[in-house]
Amino acid sequence: MTRRDGFFFGCAAAVIAADQLTKAVASARLLPGQPVPFLGDTVRFTLVHNTGAAFGLFPGSRGPFIIISILAIAVVLALFRREAYRGLAHRVLLGCILGGAIGNLIDRARLGWVVDFIDVGVDSIRWPVFNVADSAVTLGVLFLAWNLSRAGHPAPDPESPHRPGLESG
Repeated sequence: MTRRDGFFFGCAAAVIAADQLTKAVASARLLPGQPVPFLGDTVRFTLVHNTGAAFGLFPGSRGPFIIISILAIAVVLALFRREAYRGLAHRVLLGCILGGAIGNLIDRARLGWVVDFIDVGVDSIRWPVFNVADSAVTLGVLFLAWNLSRAGHPAPDPESPHRPGLESG
């Protein structure tokens, strides 16, 4: 295992641990649907049991979303094996995406719903309630896409023997 692999698995494990810990605390301390202000009314904690997809779309679709989660995990693992994703930033971002996907899959398989509790907005204009796993997946995908598109292609891995300018043999 390389150091970059360690970052990938370490990030995934950190996201899973943070996600499951915060969901356990939220479930133990919050009443469903009862907002608790954290930073005034802008950021508050509101326990929601989400039986659908992100943002509460398609409620009651547990089976299909378990399958979709498993497929997403398989895609992340396949990307992890590709040369184009060997850079440290890519490994960290893929690890965050993997950890988030696994965190929500754990909830879906164990509880039948995903525990959401982070509630952000102003007055009646609110973002759908979300969790640490949702944040890791969303930010991981956005930064990965940005990172891949800013130069048109991923930066070469300095540890790769196939870097441009290095001729073998």
